[in-house]
Amino acid sequence: MAAWNSTHVRHLVARTLFGYSKNDVSVAMSYGSFSELLDAALLKEIPAPAAPNAWVNTPPAASQVTSNEVGTWYREFNYWWFKLMYQEGLNMQEKMVLFLHNHFANERDKVQYPQNMYAQNALFRKYAFGNFKQLVKEISIDPAMLIYLDGNNSRGSVPNENYARELLELFTMGIGNYSEADVKQAAKVLSGWQVSGLKANFVAGRWYTESSVTVLGKTAKFDINSLVDHIFDQKATAEFLCRKLYKEFVYYKPNEAFVLQMAAVLRANNYEIKPLLKFLFSSEEFFTPAYLGSKIKNPTELMVGACKLLELPTPDYINMYELSKVLQMQLFQPPDVAGWPGQREWISSTTYSYRGGFSDSLITGKRYNGVAVSGKLVPVPYAQTFLNSENAVEFVDDVLALFLQFPVTAKKKAFLLETLLGGTIVKNWSTYTPGANVNLQQFFKAVMRLPEFQLC
Repeated sequence: MAAWNSTHVRHLVARTLFGYSKNDVSVAMSYGSFSELLDAALLKEIPAPAAPNAWVNTPPAASQVTSNEVGTWYREFNYWWFKLMYQEGLNMQEKMVLFLHNHFANERDKVQYPQNMYAQNALFRKYAFGNFKQLVKEISIDPAMLIYLDGNNSRGSVPNENYARELLELFTMGIGNYSEADVKQAAKVLSGWQVSGLKANFVAGRWYTESSVTVLGKTAKFDINSLVDHIFDQKATAEFLCRKLYKEFVYYKPNEAFVLQMAAVLRANNYEIKPLLKFLFSSEEFFTPAYLGSKIKNPTELMVGACKLLELPTPDYINMYELSKVLQMQLFQPPDVAGWPGQREWISSTTYSYRGGFSDSLITGKRYNGVAVSGKLVPVPYAQTFLNSENAVEFVDDVLALFLQFPVTAKKKAFLLETLLGGTIVKNWSTYTPGANVNLQQFFKAVMRLPEFQLC
């Protein structure tokens, strides 16, 4: 078991949440052990949130597209989810919902109706800590998925293979663990479902008529449930999911020996996700020193996390929505069925500049295009929440310890201290002096533009 200390606790909450505030770290430390923090907070079952609005139950209609109601509703949907992330406290449910959204990636441009995407989002929330096998059974007949991967209207006589292929390749087993024949036969089993408004109905006349099919070496009259059970009986399935969880939460290059340990835990718990997550976040492997601060924050982690760090009472979710498109992570619009590739793909000469522009906007109150941002930082009162706010050297240390996951060089720290002082000497620093507000603005901008701030 890793040592219980502030470094390890910050690492845990940085990876399992969309960032944290100073108070979040303090509350997390109050639990006293990783087991208690996981059971009582991070992995605790919580009630489903209220829906963003009544439109979630409105039957889809073409008029909603032509009137651009769907565009308005998608914006509201995004703002709603950003708010859930920002107000998550010490519970990682929303982080798992985003993981599942990326794992079972669907694009709003094809699904079209936010009502269907909302139902899918709610399904991910229902199974965030639940049974992954059951989730796969339910996602296989989810209206958004049926529309996105062309299961809608797929007939057993001429089945569409798109969902069957991605079910095996991206959602459960991975390339190399199935054949083309398996895809073709599985597609027959998965046929027969038709979307009608907010629901999907099974139409027996559209299903396959053979007495049996052969998938992954087994011949049977499969239905969706028995097919998914058979897929989850394959050794590769647990390993595939655990490898993906490892890459998301631990390190982008999997330790295959540890992935096998994770897979054993997952199978032993009949594909329940919560015991696996507790095993992972309690392991020595998760706290390997080289992994601390090794993950490039995705744009959602960066934006929500920056607002949390600065303790903004009313984050500007419109600003987040607009920047999410520029930063190439618009929620409900992944690039393709494989989802966002992540890690180094998040950073380019363009996106890096806009990342800095976003954090600047929280301090200056202006977006990159000059539009005003609501809920910007008030620097002096915020700085005074730090114990050592009146000691410039210790204040810089305190801010860096909170904002970053590993120490910066002495040269960078000296630069940040000079930025804070703004030409005065250390003994003259005080948050109560004229000009402190401007100095603090420049200081926080500089900290949040560090390459190290892009990492968690």
